[in-house]
Amino acid sequence: MRSATDASAPSVLLVDDDDVFRERLGRALSTRGYEVRLAAHGVEALRLAREESPELCVLDLRMPGASGLEVLRELLAIDETTRVILLTGYGSIATAVEAMRLGAAGYVQKPAGAEEILAAFDKAAAEPLAAVDEYAAPSLARVEWEHIQRVLGDCGGNLSRAARQLGIHRRSLQRKLQKYPPAH
Repeated sequence: MRSATDASAPSVLLVDDDDVFRERLGRALSTRGYEVRLAAHGVEALRLAREESPELCVLDLRMPGASGLEVLRELLAIDETTRVILLTGYGSIATAVEAMRLGAAGYVQKPAGAEEILAAFDKAAAEPLAAVDEYAAPSLARVEWEHIQRVLGDCGGNLSRAARQLGIHRRSLQRKLQKYPPAH
């Protein structure tokens, strides 16, 4: 774990229009030793990035004004070495593929905590993404996983309700959710 007094603490730009989520995640990353700057929307994020380019960026996909994909393009134009993880509660294969094509280091579904986001940065650093084949069809397991995530999101995270809507047993759903998302 990094020390909060570490002079070489990585800088993180956290961009999300949800005030409560942004503040909580910002505090969680700060206590883990990261130098965190917060932005509520894309314009503010780009202004902060121009002042001092962050090493890492956690970027919400859906925000008022510019979308996360538009901000991603601009951030990487400012500094192509910034590693960006996109956050969204509305994930789809198409947006994930587009985000990776634009240069995102990873893609994480909301709600996500600091550990999950940091793990995504670590995974992206350990396993750089191969070029995304725009014609590659997603695997059936990946489509199923994304469908489960959408239904769970629509149910507000209620496992029992989601299991009923999916027509599977609640324990089966829990087991599926414990697995990492299948590769494309």
